[in-house]
Amino acid sequence: MNDLLETVIEAHGGLERWRQLDAVSARLVQGGALWALKRQPGVLDDVFARASLHQERESHHPFGAPDRRSAFAPQRVAIETTAGDVVDVLDQPRASFAGHTLETPWTTLQLAYFVGTAMWTYLTQPFTFALPGFKTTELDPWQENGEQWRRLRVTWPDHLATHSTEQTLYVGADGLFRRHDYDVEIAGTAGAHYISDYTKVAGIMVPAKHRVYPRSPDGQALSEPLVVSIDVSEIAFT
Repeated sequence: MNDLLETVIEAHGGLERWRQLDAVSARLVQGGALWALKRQPGVLDDVFARASLHQERESHHPFGAPDRRSAFAPQRVAIETTAGDVVDVLDQPRASFAGHTLETPWTTLQLAYFVGTAMWTYLTQPFTFALPGFKTTELDPWQENGEQWRRLRVTWPDHLATHSTEQTLYVGADGLFRRHDYDVEIAGTAGAHYISDYTKVAGIMVPAKHRVYPRSPDGQALSEPLVVSIDVSEIAFT
């Protein structure tokens, strides 16, 4: 690990503590323009997410109905009943987004894939960056909001699903993330994702507020529209 990644991981609770834990769950209250644009309004307004910490698995409940949940893995996404019966399934889900633009509607299974990979990314970083296959480098610092932020460029391995192979995270003086830049490859967009309101749960620092805005080609965040908002509460580790 490079120096900045070590600093970030320690600030978030450290690998030793992370490896003692197995899963995280949280309540998500979500908004923003994306859901209606994708013709999936209301599905994710108030849900619970559960993510495995050491393999890429994630689920949202309820998902479209009180007795439904999503089940995400990189190569397969499904809608299940809460009893575990499969209602619908899509193998190799990322291929189904070929040719999509920001305005292309999503099916329910495509929505489940997007939110599965997104929330697994958010709930497990920065600890995942220490796994084999990840590459990290430090970029030049960035000035924003009267602060100077260090920047960590992360290259993801091919076997994990996430927004884009290359992502950049902005780190405050306390070692915690302030911003997360990525390209949403399956939607043809670029996001500037602001992260704040950290809380410590089971020794791990978890951000409770997420706000995503469009990002211009020069790296500046646009003030509108608000693409996605996520407020996180009732966080629990097992």
